[in-house]
Amino acid sequence: MQHRIVVLGAGYTGAVAAGRLARRLHREDVTITLVNPEPDFVERVRLHQLAVGQDLKPRPLSEMFAGTGVELKLAKVTAVDVDRRTVPVTGANGPEREDLAYDTLVYALGSGWNDGGVPGAVTHAYEVSSRPGALRLRDRLAALGAGRPVVVVGGGLTGLEAATEIAEARPDLDVALATHGALGDWLSEKGRAHLRKVADQLGITVHEYAAVDAVEADRVTTADGRTIPAEVTVWTTGFAVHPIAQATALELADRGQIVVDATMRSVSHPDVYAVGDAAMAIGPNDKPLRMSCASGVPMAWQAADAIAARLAGVKVPRVPIRYFQQCVSLGRTEGLIQFVTADDQAKDSALTGRLAALYKELICKGAAWGVAHPTLGMPSRRRRVVRTPGSAAAAAPASAATAAAPTTAA
Repeated sequence: MQHRIVVLGAGYTGAVAAGRLARRLHREDVTITLVNPEPDFVERVRLHQLAVGQDLKPRPLSEMFAGTGVELKLAKVTAVDVDRRTVPVTGANGPEREDLAYDTLVYALGSGWNDGGVPGAVTHAYEVSSRPGALRLRDRLAALGAGRPVVVVGGGLTGLEAATEIAEARPDLDVALATHGALGDWLSEKGRAHLRKVADQLGITVHEYAAVDAVEADRVTTADGRTIPAEVTVWTTGFAVHPIAQATALELADRGQIVVDATMRSVSHPDVYAVGDAAMAIGPNDKPLRMSCASGVPMAWQAADAIAARLAGVKVPRVPIRYFQQCVSLGRTEGLIQFVTADDQAKDSALTGRLAALYKELICKGAAWGVAHPTLGMPSRRRRVVRTPGSAAAAAPASAATAAAPTTAA
């Protein structure tokens, strides 16, 4: 009987995990089903470009996974039943319901924008964490006349990229950035100086220490009483994980992420793996990995390799996840590459200017290429599922054999 692997979500992490599993395992031993509500892969790291009117290259999932053995299921996940090991889904284009049974589940449903409970944010603000959100913002920006005020709330990577992209593409608009603390306060001195330089060149008004606590149709209000005019408010203060896991018996962290071990396996349900923004994984110096593509792709590699190794009854690879840099596009011609320690703290060194913009573009293209060619660029050796009595693969994933403590990544 084939071992049934179901992967939920075809973003960076889910697509990479499915493709790597297809490369690692023999098709006659397993079935791999990739579930996603949309037929195309979305380059989330480029959605700020889409929002200002740039066209992104179509990437149909059916073409990406053609010939890999991965079955693409266009459907919306409505729940996860970890006791029955099933995933109820509805069709992408209709109400039909189906229960997908699994032996191993890879949960990669990711995250969306987080309004933080701020009054008026849901009603009046725009987001760029999803393609529908970016397209909605695109239409609104296109309708704005010259001189109209746009405020980006949030001074993290998404906020910086959105504000600079809008200001560069629409120099006729009055673009402002509201940050909770100082501008780029997590960067090195060189990084902060370059960020301020680019903001000045693009004419972006920066409001520092401006925690926004209310959003209205034509303004935002800060906690200290300041009012900032805004015909368009773009909300980028953070991400909220997909809520499906909260209705399950999986052990979750405070933010609703699935708690996993160093191989991305759920600490409460060993037949479930979680990757990307959906997972609470610990990195260097016992710090949680941040929600990002930089964390998610290595998490997907680790999960796929661990699943393949356990099914084959061999030692699970030790692959510690660490950081090397934070890549920030500041429009199409400027960028900032902040080099960081293993636990994501800024070093003194940073790359800036046009070279940094090219570096970031290569990173984005490389990530998209890795998803678009999910079974290329990896060792060709496949593993067969071992079904010898007493082995981890011989028993059901929830058995004592599979639940036994494995060799894990550092």
